[in-house]
Amino acid sequence: MWDKWIEQIQQGDTRALARAISMAENEASGLMEALAAVSIPSKPVIGITGPPGAGKSTLTDALISALIADGKSVAVLCVDPSSPFHQGAVLGDRIRMSEWYTHPNVYIRSLATRGAL
Repeated sequence: MWDKWIEQIQQGDTRALARAISMAENEASGLMEALAAVSIPSKPVIGITGPPGAGKSTLTDALISALIADGKSVAVLCVDPSSPFHQGAVLGDRIRMSEWYTHPNVYIRSLATRGAL
């Protein structure tokens, strides 16, 4: 199962990436073994954090714009606090970055914390 998804992800299949992230969120069996067996090229990772209203989404939006203008591909993983009603992500970040939803070189995914630190 993981081998197929890893191969598809390495070929740029964002649907396979979305499915694999969902499986990882649900702690599917074999995840750690699959990740250990994969050679992942080193890519820059930028982490942005701060209190509500600090401008995290605005900064992220500007970074996406600059990286896309430079010919890069960008993946944004928004780790959102969980909704107290359904344990899903609040999704506020995605709403503020709507310009990039359909851009072929941008992948945006919100992940709910589900109460985890």
